[in-house]
Amino acid sequence: MVDRGASALSLPDDWPAHPDPILALNRMGSFDWDLDSGVFHMDAQAHEVFDVRPDEYDGKPESLAIRVPRPEAFRLDGLVSKALKDGSENYGAYFRIRCRDGTLRWTHTQGYIRRDETGRPRRIIGIVRDATEELAESEERREQAAEHEARRQQTSVVQVTTAALAHARTVQDVIDVLKDTHGITHLGATSLVMGLVEAGRIRLVAEGPAGSFVPGTMVTRIDEQYPMSEVVRTLSPRFIESPEEFAERYPILWPNITDLNITAAAYMPLIAQARPIGAIGLLYSDRSGFTTEERNVLVALGSSIAQSLQRAMFYEQEKDLATGLQQAMLPRTIPSVPGADVAVRYRSASLGRDIGGDWYDLIPLPGGRVGAVIGDVQGHDTHAAAVMGQLRIVLRAYAAEGHTPATVMARASVFLHELDTDRFATCLYAEADLSTGVVQVVRAGHIDPLLREPGGACRRVAVEGGLPLGLSAEFGRLEYPVGTIELDSDHTLLLCTDGLVEQPGADLDDGMQTLTALIATGPNDVRDLADLLIDVAEERGGDDDVALLLLRRRVLDAPQAGGRLQQHVAPGDPEALTGARHMIRAAVRAWGAEDRADEIELVADELITNALMHTEGAAVVTLRVLAGSDRRLRVEVEDSSSALPRRREAGESGVSGRGLLLVDLLTDVWGVEARGGGKAVWCEFVVPERS
Repeated sequence: MVDRGASALSLPDDWPAHPDPILALNRMGSFDWDLDSGVFHMDAQAHEVFDVRPDEYDGKPESLAIRVPRPEAFRLDGLVSKALKDGSENYGAYFRIRCRDGTLRWTHTQGYIRRDETGRPRRIIGIVRDATEELAESEERREQAAEHEARRQQTSVVQVTTAALAHARTVQDVIDVLKDTHGITHLGATSLVMGLVEAGRIRLVAEGPAGSFVPGTMVTRIDEQYPMSEVVRTLSPRFIESPEEFAERYPILWPNITDLNITAAAYMPLIAQARPIGAIGLLYSDRSGFTTEERNVLVALGSSIAQSLQRAMFYEQEKDLATGLQQAMLPRTIPSVPGADVAVRYRSASLGRDIGGDWYDLIPLPGGRVGAVIGDVQGHDTHAAAVMGQLRIVLRAYAAEGHTPATVMARASVFLHELDTDRFATCLYAEADLSTGVVQVVRAGHIDPLLREPGGACRRVAVEGGLPLGLSAEFGRLEYPVGTIELDSDHTLLLCTDGLVEQPGADLDDGMQTLTALIATGPNDVRDLADLLIDVAEERGGDDDVALLLLRRRVLDAPQAGGRLQQHVAPGDPEALTGARHMIRAAVRAWGAEDRADEIELVADELITNALMHTEGAAVVTLRVLAGSDRRLRVEVEDSSSALPRRREAGESGVSGRGLLLVDLLTDVWGVEARGGGKAVWCEFVVPERS
């Protein structure tokens, strides 16, 4: 019923603004199909031909499925696709639609394909008309149509099933397609069974509809007298054409299926790469035999199912391999951290072996500190996962060595740059002092962290960042600014990869706002909140993995830090210097360190003076109390110079050179840390516990 020689149509370019009156007079509806947008415009007469009201149609071709039966739609799609691909200018076809009252009627369509100067099809303009009367006028044409329909129904068994199986990724997807009620109807069968070969046995994986399961057939041996065992053993199909034949050939099975009123059956081996992987059986209650063409169709169906099953098995094997590799690269356990509740989650959106390089880590550090890491290696493959595993290990090693957050990130970037890979990675490293609540954050091209307050309020914490790992080393820009976050009691810090934030059709800022609002209304418990966020990510789907780490600070009942004080001292500002000295004196009294007050004040004054004399910028003075095996008061003086202080001997009459000697003599421990483009000189004093 396909008319490939239909003449080209001549509809105006501004159709349907000015419908052709001649088409309307001849009760022909017209359509304009924009192939770029997918919109399928129809005029009023075309709506009548398809028996749809304007309020039932939204301009999408698939919406006509309520009128065009699926086999007819499949045939039309194939016809149009062929015309578009082979350069045809037009096409024509007869097809049937199901009217509102349930009756079927013939319809005819002609389409003219318009292409651009490159030959690419951009638009189809055509007509549709009711062809029922035309076909009814010719008995011969009706008979031809009936014959064509019979042949089409047989071949469409394979076509429709194959089309549905093309979207199956897993073995369960294949089973769902075959067990679906419509799937069994397409196959023309009353019930269906399918088994897979496993270790010399056949395991039943599908049977339907409900109530057709035969006890004792869940697992059968290949050498037993069952039809599926026989086709697997002989690699040949078996067609059973009568109940008597079924009872004679398979006396073990037949008594258990008599209630199904089976009159015929077809069993096909599922063969892939010249070996049987399973078998499928179709049982009928309305036929008494199989023609040669029907047998060929069913054998072709078995081949199509076997290919889909093999593809699904390979997919599941590769998915298991990829998932196992990825999980091996992530931390097996998350350590318990005194003073914090921690929750981590990971969701894989991988397809086959296409896995991502997202990761998280939690690193216990000395002095009641903990490092939290979140990162994402570029790419979605096993190489990305391998690079991720190496990065996670080196970041943990650098942090455990005692390097500052900025140094940890810089060294990790150099490591990745020197690795034999072209991948880069985004990363965020947060080092939290749980005794004081001070969190130092370094960001390498990663999204900002979020901070949730006990009442539920949540906000995005903007952290100045550097280039992603690998790129910063390549371009010689290894300076990573260090941001500071105050994590009070019951505040939660959230680190995540962009898979949790990105949404189709929305930019990153919109995604962050949506995530912030979701967190604000979520539960207080970090584990429940993490579960909620992963559930939302699962529902949304997407092609990216999600890694998530939540850290909620808890203030323990044991004596903890007394707080944190900070003072900015600008050069040439005597009032700021005096204020810093007052702050130090007040902190020493408030934190019960009077016994070492003179030493602390003298050393702090020396460090501040050195910073102002030997650098060009200001000094930032920070005091805090650290809890651990012993209680310590820590003094830090930060400046913008990267030059490290040198301890040198002063002459007998020298007035300088004694500063670091005093620091070394009066403190219990001291050192220097790189901070971005500058440094911090720090020292600690052991002080008694407060009564």
